[in-house]
Amino acid sequence: MDDKSLTDKLCNASASGKLSEVLALLQNGADVNGFNTYKRTALQVVMLGSTLVAEALLDAGANPNLRDPTCGLTVTHDAAREGFVDTVRVLISHGADVNLVDKQGNMPLHLAAREGHLQVVQVLIGPTADPQRANGQGYTAEQLALHFGRMDIARYIDDHLNSR
Repeated sequence: MDDKSLTDKLCNASASGKLSEVLALLQNGADVNGFNTYKRTALQVVMLGSTLVAEALLDAGANPNLRDPTCGLTVTHDAAREGFVDTVRVLISHGADVNLVDKQGNMPLHLAAREGHLQVVQVLIGPTADPQRANGQGYTAEQLALHFGRMDIARYIDDHLNSR
């Protein structure tokens, strides 16, 4: 089986959350950082709720900081936006850089605050170098939370910033 075929199978198993299949493909030589037909790695297409699959890929050396070629998102941006707190924790513990911005200037913290994911905000705010950094539209995470009616998140961010 050629490398491209193995990579595509690994990406498909990852996207489907099939841990045993992911592990078998890795054991059979699939490149954990190889690109599939759509120029994405297995971690970039992982089923975000499948924390064990993400962790297996990261343990095998998957790069958590690769950006989507279209919009500049990392898997941390995706997990933060969708509220997968356990996946965000695993990514951070495996070296994900929470300070990377997408093409809109959003850090994962911006996306979690905008979408109303308080637990994700709580995990991200500590390792974020500058929680007051504005995105490309000039909004901080706290301002996005306020703009989208996420008052609990805006209060949390404000309390965090004032307790430093």
